[in-house]
Amino acid sequence: MKVILHIGAHRTGTMSFQSYIRRHSKELRDDGLGFWGPMRTHKGLFAGVQPTSGFGRTAARRARGRILLNLKKAQAQGVETLLVSDENMMGSVRMNLRKSRLYPDIGERLARYIWAFDQRIDKIVLSVRALDHFWASSLAYGVGRGHAVPDAARCLGIARQPRTWRDVVLDVSCAAPLAQIEVIPFEMSADRPDLMLTAATGHAAPRDAAPEWLNRAPTAAQLRDILAERGEDIDAVPDTDGRWNPFDTNARAALREAYADDMHWLISGANGLATLTEELDQTRAGKTLPHGPYKRGLRHDIEERRMAQPG
Repeated sequence: MKVILHIGAHRTGTMSFQSYIRRHSKELRDDGLGFWGPMRTHKGLFAGVQPTSGFGRTAARRARGRILLNLKKAQAQGVETLLVSDENMMGSVRMNLRKSRLYPDIGERLARYIWAFDQRIDKIVLSVRALDHFWASSLAYGVGRGHAVPDAARCLGIARQPRTWRDVVLDVSCAAPLAQIEVIPFEMSADRPDLMLTAATGHAAPRDAAPEWLNRAPTAAQLRDILAERGEDIDAVPDTDGRWNPFDTNARAALREAYADDMHWLISGANGLATLTEELDQTRAGKTLPHGPYKRGLRHDIEERRMAQPG
């Protein structure tokens, strides 16, 4: 049985993806695809994997035994590929905001899950998102959950902190050196959970007529209403339509440049540590190479950095 971990990240449509799989669970199961999502992992299956106050090695060993027993049952039931999707394996949005860092403890956390699965992880799927949008969505989510509205200094500090998706991939690779790592950009998979599932598992997936988008970050107007209900200054969030972006022009430029560097590294092969899925609906390479230079190196970096980034 092939075991695949879809670890997130948060704010990349994970809840919508998991809801899509649950809606089509029967037909996917008939195709040999099993699924463990948060509705299962949060109800005791993963309890004890991560150390908590009062729970130590005994709880971890029990969690490992519980997971291995459930793996055995799934295989006995005819599951050929098991997809485990839980973004909290990476950490939490709260920790990201508290540390102003991108999943600072993912290496240690993921190593515990790999141990609990007895190294039986064949593949790890990671969704990434443009850093300016990821952090803006995370901050909006945080304010909606009671966090203070960040000031300009904090936003600039987040934009200038050195940790990016490349560091996350490196930590994942260290924690799971035997697993294949696949990186899928959120911008390509946001409204196509079926293609996301096929890219992640190799199984054919049914398409929804109208895919849902769950757990969206609150808009600027919604945040102002939340602040008003809390008795806080509503003008901390500008009165604008659509999404709230707390970053100024310089901060957004820094985040976009960092994300462009991440994409360049992934496209270049990520030092053999990960594979970037650039087109979800392309299942195999063409018979001929595209027109253009076949060799690119460091001298092309300046050219790449001048590429326009999506707004």
